[in-house]
Amino acid sequence: MRLSLLLPARKRAERSATLARWIARGNRLADAVGGRDVVLHECFDVGAATLPVAALTRSLDGGDAGGAKWLRADPAFVMADAVTLRLLQCGNMDLSSEEVEAFAEALKPLFGDAGMPFDAPHPQRWYLRCEAGVGLPRFSSPDDALGDDLARHLPTGDDARRWRGLLNEVQIVLTQHPLNVRRMRRGLPLVNSLWFWGAGTLPESVRCGFDRVFSEDEVVVATARLARCAAVGDLGDAARQFPADSSVPERDGAQASVLIDLARQRDAQRLDREWLGPIDSAMKRHRVGTLNLFCDSGERYVVKPLHRWRFWRRAKPAA
Repeated sequence: MRLSLLLPARKRAERSATLARWIARGNRLADAVGGRDVVLHECFDVGAATLPVAALTRSLDGGDAGGAKWLRADPAFVMADAVTLRLLQCGNMDLSSEEVEAFAEALKPLFGDAGMPFDAPHPQRWYLRCEAGVGLPRFSSPDDALGDDLARHLPTGDDARRWRGLLNEVQIVLTQHPLNVRRMRRGLPLVNSLWFWGAGTLPESVRCGFDRVFSEDEVVVATARLARCAAVGDLGDAARQFPADSSVPERDGAQASVLIDLARQRDAQRLDREWLGPIDSAMKRHRVGTLNLFCDSGERYVVKPLHRWRFWRRAKPAA
């Protein structure tokens, strides 16, 4: 089969001994621009310049993503320091279902008056539904804004002033919410803001070259399913299925193609033990004919079984 791996940035990924050896002995391709979005665009053709993250995840969380433009409005914790206001946490705020419901009830009137229904079907993923043709400003992803000066990541472009004012109103409503007093007493981060991002409409069609996708990223899972590709959202289950049971059916007589998203894996020893070591063994048995490596930092490699005989190419020690 043809196997593609999505990996963290190369400096982080090379802490894995197996991966360092693959990189040393495989063929390096032309580098791409670094970034998660770039990698996903290489894997999936969604017919748009940017991934409509909100619409994609809404297709999983609500099943009603069609016919509207969606915007993520995720729970966030911001804090002022001596210089500025900073985004310290977004999405995963350890919220109970009761807290999610209470915060949502406080926010619905504010967004309802603005003509954008709000709901929170998932503790980490909250949404605004906008008219399909409405113009929205540019929003930063939380990954870009975390820890940085908030002023550098406020909405810009169409109607940006209105959205900045709306964000101020949101922060007032949430800061005054009694649940935040209780969260403070329990040592939990306050839900004192929202983070707007991921605007877009659901793609009419998605194309990809994979027969099966393994990922814990809900964006990847949603995109794969729109492409009518079998997607597994639990890497724990996936590690038990593959490559020990790598019986992915061939497609039209060609090699089957599998994508495994390991970009969130941070423990190099666990990565080697659960994934890279078994994949390396599968390559030695010629069960994997081509291995494509996509690093978040932009490096691209192709590794084939015979490359393991390139002994003169030594892996560099991890930094």
